[in-house]
Amino acid sequence: MPTYRIRDAAELLGVSDDTVRRWADAGRLDTATDDAGRHVVDGASLAAFAQAQAEPGHAAEAGPGATVSARNRLVGLVTKVTRDTVMAQVELQCGPYRVVSLMSREAADELGLEPGVLATAVIKSTNVVVETPAT
Repeated sequence: MPTYRIRDAAELLGVSDDTVRRWADAGRLDTATDDAGRHVVDGASLAAFAQAQAEPGHAAEAGPGATVSARNRLVGLVTKVTRDTVMAQVELQCGPYRVVSLMSREAADELGLEPGVLATAVIKSTNVVVETPAT
């Protein structure tokens, strides 16, 4: 199983190195020491921790009384809106992730989407491409 240095774990979780260190010091995230004496996080432990952070109460949730099938909800800020006569391209920065949505101009106008507006990207996809880094 791979291990991740504190800074790499922080990047994967979308938080600072100091936050990961505080979680480790508080016993919320298990760490070990590698052969070089650096603190590392086991990949399986990191994945379980990331998943727990995404559980209800930690991640963005649908509005009161709402029931939705989409599980991927990323809260972020609108950074750019490009409109033409029919369509709009909306870009959000959700933590370290850039999310781009295409929608009708009417929908973008009704939602009041402009740079600086807080919004949630709700993602439901039947096709997800998964990559691993070259080794």
